Amino acid sequence: MSTTARYRGRGVTEVVPGTRDGVLVHFADGRQQTFDLVVGADGAWSRVRPAVSPVTPHYTGITVVETSLDDVDTRHPELARLIGDGSVAVYGVNRALVAQRNSGGHVKVYARFRAPLDWHANLDLADAEAVRPSLLALFDGWAAPVLDLLHHGTAFAHRPLYVLPVAHTWTHVSGVTLLGDAAHLMPPLGVGANLAMLEGAELAETIAAGPGDLDKAVRAFEEQMWARAGRWAKITMAGLERLVSPDPAEALAHFDQVQPS
Repeated sequence: MSTTARYRGRGVTEVVPGTRDGVLVHFADGRQQTFDLVVGADGAWSRVRPAVSPVTPHYTGITVVETSLDDVDTRHPELARLIGDGSVAVYGVNRALVAQRNSGGHVKVYARFRAPLDWHANLDLADAEAVRPSLLALFDGWAAPVLDLLHHGTAFAHRPLYVLPVAHTWTHVSGVTLLGDAAHLMPPLGVGANLAMLEGAELAETIAAGPGDLDKAVRAFEEQMWARAGRWAKITMAGLERLVSPDPAEALAHFDQVQPS
């Protein structure tokens, strides 16, 4: 059985670098194993990150509540026309509603707004009919067809937006590195997943090109990743601030700047 297969599906509780036999990984089932290299590609709340950095994600002040519509063309033809073949976004003061068409008549709807992290303290988020009036109140006065995106939502998922500092780096630790959201969590504006896939390929290529010095290869990878991720983190944070802005015109200006018509 390969090493990958043997450890697949096990939760990690702690990663300890610098042991005599390599990097020690503690698993949730109580077992442990040492490795030459541990790559933390385990997302926003990475269990690997503390081995190289004390930094944790912080709340941006912006929350997303996600819902969905099924079989939209048949069940909600008016909304299907509003959304079109792609997506529709409507912006207001410190809030926005975005609907995105997926395959098979499925639509994802995202309500974005500025709020304290505990804005939902008196709500049962599992109770759609309890959440719906609170969400609708946040968009009071908006056009009825737009509010129908929330009226017809089947369930609501709370997704507060967390990020890591724009210039998140760390002092290199032998045998441990990070990539993707574990290394550079940023606003979900279509960059993070693409960076993670690119970084995975780059790390593999860098190691393959210099098999005699694993540590040197990982250092080179990190330097390249940090520079690019820092640029994109700055861009996406600025984009989020404009997309959920006191001035809705900022959102439109942002799109015109990113993709001129």
